[in-house]
Amino acid sequence: MRVKKTAPTDGNTLSPGLRRFLYLTIFTTGAAILIVEILGAKMLSPFFGTSHFVWTAQIAVTLLSLSAGYWFGGTMVDKTTDLRLLYRCILGAGAYLALTIPFCSKVSYFCLEKMPLSIGSLVAAVFLFFVPLTLLAVTSPFLIRVFTENVATLGGNVGRLYAVGTVGSVAGTVLIGYVLIPLLPNSQTMFMTAGVLMGLSLAHFLIWRKKEQKLTSAVAVIVVASLFGVRGVQLDGFASTSYFAEIERVNSNYGLMQVFEIENGALLYYKNDYLTQNTYDPETGQSTSLFTHMLHGLAKYYTAETKDVLCIGVGIGIVPMLFANEGSTVDAVEINDRIPKIATKHFGFDAKKLNLTIGDGRQFVNSSKKKYDAVVLDAFLGDSSPSHLMSQEAFEQMKRVLKNDGVLVINMFGEFKQGEDFFAASLDKTLKSVFGDVRIHASGNGNVFFVATPAEALEKNREFDVENAYPTVRREIDLALQGIRRVNPESGIVLTDDYNPVEVHDAGIREEFRRRLAMDMQ
Repeated sequence: MRVKKTAPTDGNTLSPGLRRFLYLTIFTTGAAILIVEILGAKMLSPFFGTSHFVWTAQIAVTLLSLSAGYWFGGTMVDKTTDLRLLYRCILGAGAYLALTIPFCSKVSYFCLEKMPLSIGSLVAAVFLFFVPLTLLAVTSPFLIRVFTENVATLGGNVGRLYAVGTVGSVAGTVLIGYVLIPLLPNSQTMFMTAGVLMGLSLAHFLIWRKKEQKLTSAVAVIVVASLFGVRGVQLDGFASTSYFAEIERVNSNYGLMQVFEIENGALLYYKNDYLTQNTYDPETGQSTSLFTHMLHGLAKYYTAETKDVLCIGVGIGIVPMLFANEGSTVDAVEINDRIPKIATKHFGFDAKKLNLTIGDGRQFVNSSKKKYDAVVLDAFLGDSSPSHLMSQEAFEQMKRVLKNDGVLVINMFGEFKQGEDFFAASLDKTLKSVFGDVRIHASGNGNVFFVATPAEALEKNREFDVENAYPTVRREIDLALQGIRRVNPESGIVLTDDYNPVEVHDAGIREEFRRRLAMDMQ
């Protein structure tokens, strides 16, 4: 009779204490996998942006790692059920994650310089996260075999282990999304995750090791990895040169927020994931950026009055404050709850002068019963406008909350060259499918401004107060007022909630823009 071979074991019996520790292990590794998946995308976003390319790369690498880890773990445990091998894998994952902290920027810059953004983000994710995620994925098949002494208990063991691992993944997702990202810098969160994994491995080696087994190599790995991790956290701290100093650095669910002081406080810069959101002169209390003056000025230029104004996207608060200081009733919607504090601390924002709502602009508009003279749409997620705010259905709701002679003013990035004009042409075509008249203003130096009205035609109602604008942008304001642009409707499509492929069509433009932003921060 042929005897079926079984995997050799190390002779360990699963005591109640060891069983509880193994359940803790699969819970912890399940949590770590989801933390690394989400946190990895956040770590890459300052370099590659927040487009679907970055998330696609991170999700693809995670799934590929799980597949590789399941295969590797199953193959390994068929040879031996020695738990030391499992905890060496977990130790290796923790050590590798600690190394990603100082090397994340180096790897990302290399990929940006050598590859297209869509490929570079994938390669960076593979290099930084494939190995540790693969090593963590070993846990499930390994522990299933360790727990299973006969076929009769296989189903129960598989079910319990997957249940505990999945609960761990849920816990990790909630922890990273609702607690760690808003509370701590990404580098510190990754270091903590690495530390927990290395500590888990060390705990097993300490408690269940045999007398002849030494911990020298495990301790050495933890010490070296920790030194790299600490150095990475230090490098991720405040930056300064003789020309600028970083005076505020806050992580958030919507990117890395930084405030820079230029030339000993002569100017302040606010950046989100390396994208300059605004520039500010503390002495005059004015923005030095064109778009703030254009958003405020165009709303007044094309309306008889701006008694009631809705601002979707607050930024550092300059535009809503301009309206509020003129006596307008301003409703402002900002999705990032960290913005008001920074805007108040550094940029003269006063939330008491307006009605501030922390939430999504689309949701606010959908539920609003109020009518506005002007709606100002200045919402950016990294280097792009959120697609759900740039669809036919979204504009229909914005039209609904506008008075008959009101205006919608939009700030966006766009190109007008043939072959690069998909977004501008599509936005124009989409707005014209909803509004009575649409006009495009651009100075030719970056920002593009769309103005739309429910009325049959846009008409000048008031003069643009160029003289009171910041001196360095007055020339650009004149150019933008005169620079009424037209686009080829054949270059675009009507953008809908169901079909809005702007990121794919504009990938090349966004790639170059994102590359310049990241390189400027080196």
